[in-house]
Amino acid sequence: MTRIAQIIRVRHDKLDEYRRLHAECWPEILAMMRQQNIRNCSIFHRDGLLFLYYEYVGTDFEADQALFRNDPTMQRWLDATAACQQPVASTDGDGWAPMEELFHVD
Repeated sequence: MTRIAQIIRVRHDKLDEYRRLHAECWPEILAMMRQQNIRNCSIFHRDGLLFLYYEYVGTDFEADQALFRNDPTMQRWLDATAACQQPVASTDGDGWAPMEELFHVD
């Protein structure tokens, strides 16, 4: 299992829309996340920043991510959420910036 953490900014005028999208997350997206080996996923908000955390339990992260991003339903979801987001300075290509894990304890 690999722990993944990323950040992105949320547009102030789109925060309510972003909250609504996730409160009513499409069932197809939730099923796809499970199929693509994503578990224990959370998004937190503070002062205009979104913090994403999830655990990847698969064996080929790049292949799973490619399937995830190439799905038409997922693309519609990403388009809807991207309209609410504003990338930070250093991103991984989709606007979310990866974070380095500095400490962990079970």
